[in-house]
Amino acid sequence: MQGYILNINKVKDEDLIVTILTTTSLLTLYRFYGARHSNINIGYKIDFESVSSAKSTISMLRNVLHLGDSWMNEPRRFFVWQQFIKLLFKHLRDVEKLDSFYFELLNEIKQKFAKQNPIRVAVESYVQLLSYEGRLHDDFVCLICEELVTSELVITRSFLPAHKGCIFGEIVDKAKIEELFLNSSTINLDDDEVDKLWKILQEGF
Repeated sequence: MQGYILNINKVKDEDLIVTILTTTSLLTLYRFYGARHSNINIGYKIDFESVSSAKSTISMLRNVLHLGDSWMNEPRRFFVWQQFIKLLFKHLRDVEKLDSFYFELLNEIKQKFAKQNPIRVAVESYVQLLSYEGRLHDDFVCLICEELVTSELVITRSFLPAHKGCIFGEIVDKAKIEELFLNSSTINLDDDEVDKLWKILQEGF
């Protein structure tokens, strides 16, 4: 089967506990340390086998094949990719069964990273995730006072809208954020504006 490595924890004798997102679930598997093992890292898409063991309550990770892309050798792109993956892991860590949306979203991001600005892709993909989960507040009702934000819009963690007078933060262009929320597109945002949204995104999903 195939999946994305969302998290790796080292245990005794260099063994690893590996969390993998597949099309329908979040698997936690055990990988024994050994010279024959291929290298693995957070963010890798892999083909693998999950093998049950009578000696352990956790299945074994076996026969790993890294399904990599050339852009993963570019430090900046790979860093943004790993940051997004780590945030996704924190968001999904207590879930076992999942819809295929998350796996397909990573497939889509992985393809876009080859040619597009990775930070823009991350921001756009996060908006897609919020929309899918029903957490995208495109009604622009203030997080604090619950009144409509018509001017001096501030975007907070989870891309929640608020009035400048209700919460600390930089004012953003509402028309541009409306376009982002409507079409999951950063085309009307300049690089500085996208960087600010990326910083907010990194506060957590």
